[in-house]
Amino acid sequence: MINTKDLQALIALAIREDIGSGDHSSLACFQDDGEGEAVIYAKETGVIAGVDLAKHVFHEFDNELKYIPLVEDGASVKPGTEIAKIIGNKQHMLTAERTVLNFMQRMSGIATKTREYVDAIKGTHASVLDTRKTTPGFRAIEKEAVRIGGGSNHRFGLYDMIMLKDNHIDFAGGIVNAIKMANDYLKSEKLDIPIEIEVRNLAELEQVIEYGKVQRIMLDNFSVQDTKTAVNLVNNQFELESSGGITLETIRNYAECGVDFISVGALTHHIKSLDISLLVRK
Repeated sequence: MINTKDLQALIALAIREDIGSGDHSSLACFQDDGEGEAVIYAKETGVIAGVDLAKHVFHEFDNELKYIPLVEDGASVKPGTEIAKIIGNKQHMLTAERTVLNFMQRMSGIATKTREYVDAIKGTHASVLDTRKTTPGFRAIEKEAVRIGGGSNHRFGLYDMIMLKDNHIDFAGGIVNAIKMANDYLKSEKLDIPIEIEVRNLAELEQVIEYGKVQRIMLDNFSVQDTKTAVNLVNNQFELESSGGITLETIRNYAECGVDFISVGALTHHIKSLDISLLVRK
């Protein structure tokens, strides 16, 4: 779940960015503090995310606004599905509108895309993972949307896993050196975090199998056939993750090879926001 302090800071930044010196449109139209009612609804088919977050945004503007969720995060919706109802100060409601929708539309786009990938490998052993390819400052929100869509979160940052990628390996002087240095570092710093290493071919995979001392191996841009070979070579000694250019059309082929995880950067960086709107009820 999203850290409350981080969420508050992100909401505050979004509000500051949008309001500036004031919502002059709403201030011009409403000279009193009269109450109004509005509904948030879906305009296309998808998976809704951000229902709970929207409450925090509305309450950041006005704690007296009554926010009534009509569906839960993760619900499948179709055009016309009502997501939430808001009752309260008309000015505050409309001032909050765009910030709420910006969060909810992007999160729902990610959740919708994630659900498609998760459904595509249903019945296999594999889990769908996100990556660090996220919008700067929005990572916690986007990874929460992946979770709501049924996916799983990979590492949140550079701090919760050692990930030895091709550049680390090349700078370190090879796979064995990189693994040894990573383990020595964890020991000296008294850190207890997992080590994952990327391999680019079966020859590198065999080096990792022989040396060991990692928890997970990432098969980077492996073909389906090489992935099958890798699964047989590893024989459950390490967790296996497929990564690199895997699409909705190819993901099941990789999942059926027997890997544990499939990471998909497109979950968060090739996204179309879901069309969601707020409509005032007269």
